[in-house]
Amino acid sequence: MKLSNNPEIRKFLLITVMPSLLLCFIMAFFSKIAAISVLAVNIFLIVSFFIFTKKRYNRLNALSETIDKILHGNDTINIKSFGEGELSILESDVQKMLVRLRDQKDKLEKDRTFLADSIADISHQLRTPLTSINLILSLIEASDTTKERREELLRELSKLITKTEYLVSVLLKISKIDAGTVQFEKKETELNALIRKSAEPLLIPMDIKNQKLSINADDISLNCDSAWCIEAFGNILKNCTEHTPENGEITVTATNTPIFTEIIITDTGSGFNKEDIPHIFERFYKGRNSSKESFGIGLNLAKMIIAAHNGTVKAENSQSGGAEFIIRFYKQIV
Repeated sequence: MKLSNNPEIRKFLLITVMPSLLLCFIMAFFSKIAAISVLAVNIFLIVSFFIFTKKRYNRLNALSETIDKILHGNDTINIKSFGEGELSILESDVQKMLVRLRDQKDKLEKDRTFLADSIADISHQLRTPLTSINLILSLIEASDTTKERREELLRELSKLITKTEYLVSVLLKISKIDAGTVQFEKKETELNALIRKSAEPLLIPMDIKNQKLSINADDISLNCDSAWCIEAFGNILKNCTEHTPENGEITVTATNTPIFTEIIITDTGSGFNKEDIPHIFERFYKGRNSSKESFGIGLNLAKMIIAAHNGTVKAENSQSGGAEFIIRFYKQIV
């Protein structure tokens, strides 16, 4: 960027130099000293303007080169200007833009790493049941497999397919929430009915283990998307049933306050290991007491759904020794 190439500078010279020369010519008829003085003052002003403008151009050149480096991937540059004026404001805005670009880059890197880790985890989680399914199919097709053995293998195959369907279903739901594509349709829903609906898929295994479900949530409603909250409560109740022994009990107690609706789910199982409690809701985390059929994603999905409803959930050991989940749905944004 050259000063002489700027049409604004050429216009300035035309506007200032020509009148100055004309004024000097006129003043020469009256006094040569006055004419020389006017000429000297004009030359001083024009030179001062050029020096000042040259400095501005140098700063603009430096800023332009910096922006060019940033656009070519060098985001380690720091723009520091402690002066005042239009250029300092511009430099400050460029610095803000650079900070924003760094933040976006860091976020993209984290998202990319998270996506890669998630794909690796999903791949690992799916590989086990799919390998087992292939093995069972090969055993079923074997000519020396008896009819009784085939029936046993078919039952095992049915279980594996059900597990795989559950895994894929939950992963899809997690992905939708992660991507922000879920539109929650909230409406007032009776909490008692919501909990009972959540427990319906668990009634048979609970009956087999002679487990009792007690719900104390009368006259309490919840402003929520019932389908998604059924999924969240169902995953927490599922965790409780898996860790509650025969003849055990699962209790759901709800209370209402002006600030939040609190739901406490407890069981009479063995509770959590202290080392597991900070990681209970992490994706693909399996605690020391987890069953072999656990994928470590149900509680993670439950937490995501509750958080999307302006809620919180935490896990701890109850005073009786079993697991306790404390859920709060806040009525105002917190």
